[in-house]
Amino acid sequence: MSGRSKLATLLAVSALVAVPTATASAAAEPDGPALAKKLAKKVTAEGINRHLIALQRIGDRNNGTRAALTPGYDASVDYVAGKLRDEGFIVSTPTFNFDIQVVDAKAASVGGVNYEALVMTASPQTPVGGVTGPLRVVPEDATTGCEASDFAGQDFTGSIALIRRGGCTFAQKHLNAFAAGAIAVLVSNNVDGPLSNVTLTNPGKIPTGGVSKADGTTLAGKAGATITVDMRYHLETRTQRNVVAQTRTGRTDNVVMAGSHLDSVEAGPGINDNGSGSATLLETALQLGASPKVGNAIRFAWWGAEERGLIGSTEYVRSLTFEQQLDIALYLNFDMVASPNAAYFIYDGDDSDGVGAGPGPYGSAQIEKAFASYFAAKGIPTEGTDFTGRSDYGEFIAQGIPAGGLFTGAEGVKTAAQAAKWGGTAGTAYDPCYHSKCDNLGNIDRVALGRNAGAIAFVIAAYGVSTEDVNGVPPRSKRADARGSAKMSPAAHDDHSHAAVA
Repeated sequence: MSGRSKLATLLAVSALVAVPTATASAAAEPDGPALAKKLAKKVTAEGINRHLIALQRIGDRNNGTRAALTPGYDASVDYVAGKLRDEGFIVSTPTFNFDIQVVDAKAASVGGVNYEALVMTASPQTPVGGVTGPLRVVPEDATTGCEASDFAGQDFTGSIALIRRGGCTFAQKHLNAFAAGAIAVLVSNNVDGPLSNVTLTNPGKIPTGGVSKADGTTLAGKAGATITVDMRYHLETRTQRNVVAQTRTGRTDNVVMAGSHLDSVEAGPGINDNGSGSATLLETALQLGASPKVGNAIRFAWWGAEERGLIGSTEYVRSLTFEQQLDIALYLNFDMVASPNAAYFIYDGDDSDGVGAGPGPYGSAQIEKAFASYFAAKGIPTEGTDFTGRSDYGEFIAQGIPAGGLFTGAEGVKTAAQAAKWGGTAGTAYDPCYHSKCDNLGNIDRVALGRNAGAIAFVIAAYGVSTEDVNGVPPRSKRADARGSAKMSPAAHDDHSHAAVA
């Protein structure tokens, strides 16, 4: 992202939310900067932390998890919805149906010993009885299996490839293995515990599953042995809830929407992923109040079954008519905003980094600039992060709705340059407990949480006043000024003068 002087940054932030106050109709509406600054001060790490404690206790009381289709998730929905109803928001918990994979086979067998191998979402199944071939182990480094060169020096034709997790997406690892000739892939976890409830995002080329860290280490010692992988399932339909809450004030045909996924993975309570985003969004809503003095209604959402493939948000957007989608001015996404080895990433709305996916729909670049300006004014450096399709902005973007948001990193590895400017530890993951049991209250960077909370509150409030830079819809006060000018135009005076003479 391009640099700018501090003065220019402050001017950019003010321009983003500036609202004329000359007319009587605007007198009751706070100017943009004042409202945004006020909310940013009110949304604190301390306030958010109370919600994180609640989510931790909900997990502890429900077998250590808040995953979709568990009592822990239901309790999380009830907690969030209850807080919002008490504050006076218009709250609903719309349901959606989806198919889940019910496991029929989950084994990797070597020398008569079975190891648990859990098929990934979007992976093809093996045939009954599995597929058999030599076990080939991809050498480990910080980005194991992420480059085609990682598969050089071995014959992967007809093999089962074993790849350690980390450094890139599961999809990239499996595509590289497929290109090298493998007929199946096992990805071993890089933290303790099974590798479950993960997805290839897009339909896979060859059967791909996950094994635990311990089993992966054991299997790596059996390189070259014959291995049979049997991973099969059938589908059953389940029902789950989202939480959607909207302010009682502001125009409902130009809604500012912000969302976070509420479910964890089965392995743990998910306090960073994504308790951090959910709790921050909840505290922002509660501090804003149900009837703020905004020009645009603000709609908050907590998505279900994100960890099963972005299902809650996708089904929500698809359930809307085209006109209802047009009512959404923009979407802001907050998925992991307090990683313990935190980065300060902003979704790359204009594709200025030239990495991965292209730019978001028109308006996404302006959203990126809004967040970048806020952080720059605070002296906090930021970087762009690609719209990889791994979080709930996906369907909004697919339908042409501008999107943006913040992210502090997951299993990716912090570079030396990033550690130099942000602190933390180079060469380790942004969140070493990503999708693991240890993603608990001890897995939160509360400095990053507070900084991101301020940015989230500021930008949400700013767009609540005006989305003019995103979609051309001016703030309420500017519309009133325009109407007043039209009434006092020369043409109006001329008509009045002729009528008086007549």
